[in-house]
Amino acid sequence: MIELLSEDRCISCNQCVKVCPTNVFEATEDGVPVIARQSDCQTCFMCELYCPVDALYVTPFAEQAVAVLEKDVEERGLLGSYRSSFDWNKRKKAEKASEDKPLMKL
Repeated sequence: MIELLSEDRCISCNQCVKVCPTNVFEATEDGVPVIARQSDCQTCFMCELYCPVDALYVTPFAEQAVAVLEKDVEERGLLGSYRSSFDWNKRKKAEKASEDKPLMKL
């Protein structure tokens, strides 16, 4: 379940708002989205995967909220840890590179 959105790290890109399949996040006027419907989180980790600045932390516990402190999560290197465990940045760059190259030369 989504537990943390770091306002200090967030760049207000709203990627989390766009990719969340259950509309857990809500865009705000000041730019930094909020976790508006935490109980709707399906623990799919899409928000954490797409966040370009590792401003989100999703716990693997889907059934219950777990209180976390941003300082503790940051010290343990957990912000964006799901994304880094899958080399998501490398995969996204590889996908972009393959989109730019034609499949065959004519």
